[in-house]
Amino acid sequence: MNEAITIGVDLAKSVFQLHGVDQSGKLVLRRQLRRNQMLEFFQKQPGSLVGMEACASAHYWARELGKFGHDVRLMQPRYVQGYVKRGKTDAADAEAICEAVSRPSMRFVSVKSEETQGQLVTHKAREFLVRQQTQIVNAIRAHLGEFGIIIAKGIQNVGRVIAACDSAKLPITARKALNLLADQLVDTQKKIAELTADIRTDSTSSTAAQRLQTIPGVGPITASAFVATLPDIAVFKSARDLSAWLGLTPKPHSTGGKERLGRISKMGNKYLRRLLYLGAMAQVSARRRGGPGDDWLWKIMQRTKPKQAAIALANRMTRRIYALLKHGTEYQADYAN
Repeated sequence: MNEAITIGVDLAKSVFQLHGVDQSGKLVLRRQLRRNQMLEFFQKQPGSLVGMEACASAHYWARELGKFGHDVRLMQPRYVQGYVKRGKTDAADAEAICEAVSRPSMRFVSVKSEETQGQLVTHKAREFLVRQQTQIVNAIRAHLGEFGIIIAKGIQNVGRVIAACDSAKLPITARKALNLLADQLVDTQKKIAELTADIRTDSTSSTAAQRLQTIPGVGPITASAFVATLPDIAVFKSARDLSAWLGLTPKPHSTGGKERLGRISKMGNKYLRRLLYLGAMAQVSARRRGGPGDDWLWKIMQRTKPKQAAIALANRMTRRIYALLKHGTEYQADYAN
């Protein structure tokens, strides 16, 4: 192969499918490669435009192929799906990727560095442990309920849940099993605290994360997650594009010139959207305790339900995050309302 071409790569665990076309769109490459053949092949290939779906291991391959002078671009799998002609095969997927990467209107995912991916792994591991903590607590509460011991919901009642595992109302066999679950719960909480401390340390050492924490409702975890997930804010043309990417904008149902807006789309990064919602809900709860006023949030709360107000505030927080990351400024309350 002696000329630069456009190559679509369908990633997998062991076998990779390639589809390449020249500048005129003529098919010049269609083959399978084993994992251990990938680097050798692209090292011999002249610098080309390489498209991949942004899935597991995509950032790793993008970094490695980029070292050989290739222009590697990652795309959301949902955006590539529309270019699949018929059937579900690796060859058809590679062809669709090759077609999609050459479209001028395609939106691409920034390639993350190893350091950035490491930070995201910390967030993902913490999120997994938090879910595991919830599962353990719910399991213990359900088992206690079988013996007439009812513990209220809420993370603030975890101590009562652990203490109830030693209740005299429980049979010895049940007490032993529940104590094992309680020990696992305590161990999980320690691991969550350790990862949370690491995230707080990272957010303290990051100037961008410190700026984001000046926004009401944005804490160290949210700030660190945004900085790690969005290393290049320039991929979004506007703040609304970022809100839409997070699924915080209304889903349109428009036809025949009639515009209809539904609920928020809930598309995009669920983790960031949940962090924003939790921070916004905390702000709404605090504002309800603060009494009436004439600020933007209070006016929204008078017209909508608390959770709807939190969604609106999360959308506004996203736009503030975009502005601070793009312009390198800090939040100023005087200009917020």
